[in-house]
Amino acid sequence: MASNFITIESVTGSLKNRVKQDLKFKTGSFVWRIKFTAPLNPSSVNNRNLYVTSANLTPLLANIRYDSIKNCIEIEPLEPYTKNESYLLHVTTKVVSVKGQRLPNDITIQFKV
Repeated sequence: MASNFITIESVTGSLKNRVKQDLKFKTGSFVWRIKFTAPLNPSSVNNRNLYVTSANLTPLLANIRYDSIKNCIEIEPLEPYTKNESYLLHVTTKVVSVKGQRLPNDITIQFKV
């Protein structure tokens, strides 16, 4: 299973988003791994604050896991993505650190299988 990463890091007091990924994937079953530089409030890691939708914004069922040791969230689809379909990964500002810090704005990444 291929993994794709979003790294969110602090740069001189402001947040900078860096995306490392190939936006066209060869498999319909891959896990998004989102790494944060600060520990997260586990109650903010849920399918309302992080989710995947089809291009027409229909939500997809996914398993969301938070690893508090690595400050990493994994979003795994419960059924394979459809080939040649576009999807959107959403990370909202409602995901907060244990100290209450938020992203400066929502992140939406379009990808295609």
